[in-house]
Amino acid sequence: MTHASTFSGIGAPDYAASKLGWENIFHCEINPFGQKILKRHFPNSISYGDISKTDFTKHKGTIDVLSGGFPCQDASIAKQRGQGQQGLQGSRTGLLWEMLRAIREIRPRYVVPENVENLLRTNGGQDFRTILSELAGMGYNAEWRVCRASDVGAPHHRARLYMVAFPKCVRLQKGQTFFSLLRDQASQISWEFAGTTIQTFRGGHWACEPPAICVDDGLSFGLDEFTGSQWRKEQLMAYGNAIVPEIPYRIFKVIEEYEKENRLYRAPDWR
Repeated sequence: MTHASTFSGIGAPDYAASKLGWENIFHCEINPFGQKILKRHFPNSISYGDISKTDFTKHKGTIDVLSGGFPCQDASIAKQRGQGQQGLQGSRTGLLWEMLRAIREIRPRYVVPENVENLLRTNGGQDFRTILSELAGMGYNAEWRVCRASDVGAPHHRARLYMVAFPKCVRLQKGQTFFSLLRDQASQISWEFAGTTIQTFRGGHWACEPPAICVDDGLSFGLDEFTGSQWRKEQLMAYGNAIVPEIPYRIFKVIEEYEKENRLYRAPDWR
């Protein structure tokens, strides 16, 4: 299968796709640090910068899965410092409109967007209704789920909203979902970290986890004047903005399994 990403960051979805043996056709990331990481790990992928200046029409009909963690600054509770959220009306989270343009130009079979959980509530829920309406207007159905890093055993909560948009010719059976590998809660997970065994329940909280209002791009507000190297600061900010690759991996795996089972029934001209 083929994959491409917008707002690629340091390439967590791209990494997940590569672990499944998929071909990463392109990534699109405006941050110079992210671009360096992407070019190093995905040298054969086409590299784009500013999404608002990128024409994606050359990729029409060639992408099976398009992912994208569009900016969350105008929707995130952590990044507003109590000033409220503008959602899609903001200049950063409003870049979703560029991703929607990319979808229209590419016509991928599946779209997997990601953002903060609070996007469900910004502007009284109207933002999320707008997203669903725009996708429906392009011929996509959608399902969504709030997934946590701890759902896959990572030692932090980090709730994120994931969506899977798919063409209406894709018919899910009753009870079937593209989040099936993320739906079941495991009992208890043990991790070896710094020579110490630590345990938690999937979906639970960790005692060392800071409250959301205390961090911005992975750095505490108290570390705005970071004293370490610029490289280290960029690295921490990239980690703070990134997602856990295991989550898109599990979503992608279910998509792949569905395609294998139903490939004889695909509508070749659906795009």
